[in-house]
Amino acid sequence: MKKIGLLFLLISAFAFAQNTVLDKKINSIIKDKKATVAVSILGFENAFNYNKNGEKKLPMQSVFKFHIAAAVLDFVDKGKLSLDQKITLNKSNLLENTWSPLRDKYKDTNTEVPLSEIIDQTVAMSDNNGCDILLQLIGGTQTVQKFMDSKGVTGFQIKFNEEEMHKDWKVQYENYSTTNSAVQVLKKFYDGKLLSKKSTDYLMKVMLGTQTGLNKMVEQLPKNTPVARKTGASGKNKDGLTGAENEIGILTLPNGKHYAIALFVSNSTETDAVNCKVISDISKTVWDHFNK
Repeated sequence: MKKIGLLFLLISAFAFAQNTVLDKKINSIIKDKKATVAVSILGFENAFNYNKNGEKKLPMQSVFKFHIAAAVLDFVDKGKLSLDQKITLNKSNLLENTWSPLRDKYKDTNTEVPLSEIIDQTVAMSDNNGCDILLQLIGGTQTVQKFMDSKGVTGFQIKFNEEEMHKDWKVQYENYSTTNSAVQVLKKFYDGKLLSKKSTDYLMKVMLGTQTGLNKMVEQLPKNTPVARKTGASGKNKDGLTGAENEIGILTLPNGKHYAIALFVSNSTETDAVNCKVISDISKTVWDHFNK
């Protein structure tokens, strides 16, 4: 028993030392940055756990499209929706003055597209109109909240859709998550505790194809590294404040193991380039930490 206790103490001391080294490197990246930076990391196979400001409730912006897509796929799992059912796109749901590849592709037409395309565009391309179409299908943000609550997801709140966030800068702060919550929900997702295997595999594939934020989490990682991710960004208000520059993801290491990471830069007066570089640099630091 004494040997087991000593081994546990040695392992704990080693883990603490590793976290301390990583913490120093992350501190050097965020030092003097005029922003709140939150980071959470969770190793899936080795239970590695690290966070900085991991309990702060910070605006998600489009990171919440992961949660929304999961709630929609829960409807699919229950037979209330199907991926091949047709959704009508027209001027009533393809709003102007918002980021929307769907609108740019199908403008000025009444077009029917499969639900799967709406999900793909909402997650992989962060389409704002697609997001609100999905929310309307399932009964609004309260449905997403109830789904996440039912799965034991804490430190998460969603109240407003994209259209509402575009009308009022302040409401983005009501759509919040902690970074600790973000990595925990990604672990639940990976473990198949949110959705069926079919829906889990489908959403994972969509996230692996994410095309936004190439100057953030994946920028400095080895080419073709599998990263299932979701980005989020508020842009700047008239006072030059960035509400959110975010990213969450599940990364696969060369040895086949995985970790989740959530990186939120909030209330920043730094430039967009600096905010994204913070995420990029921390992501590379964590990757190197796992690949020593």
